[in-house]
Amino acid sequence: MNETRVLGIDYGDVRMGIAVSDLMGWTAQGVETIHRKSLAQDLARIGELIREYAVDRIVLGFPKNMNNTIGPRGELSQQFAETLKEQFGLPVTLWDERLSTMAAERMLVSADVSRKKRKQVIDKMAAAIILQNYLDAQKN
Repeated sequence: MNETRVLGIDYGDVRMGIAVSDLMGWTAQGVETIHRKSLAQDLARIGELIREYAVDRIVLGFPKNMNNTIGPRGELSQQFAETLKEQFGLPVTLWDERLSTMAAERMLVSADVSRKKRKQVIDKMAAAIILQNYLDAQKN
């Protein structure tokens, strides 16, 4: 039985959404939104979460362009993935995140969540969607 947790990250300039899988690797739950300060502080918080949840793999949202090319945002994600690998010594998987934030937004709108509240949860929800898509793909 595979009892490990995966950490999902929706990486943004201002905020990072964080999600974590259950021990079975079946479901993803949004955990928190990190309001970016400095790389050192951001990595310190991610490190705390890795220890708290006993994570052994990281899935990082990878924003590709709709035509499958990699733009400036994707390049930043690739650089951040390398930083995470060096910092924590864990495998980091870049996962196509196209439309994850839009999907999170649609779910929140359909659930009639206020705009102010949406802004507070959108990033961790997008992280949960990215991670859930990754987990679902691992099952197949």
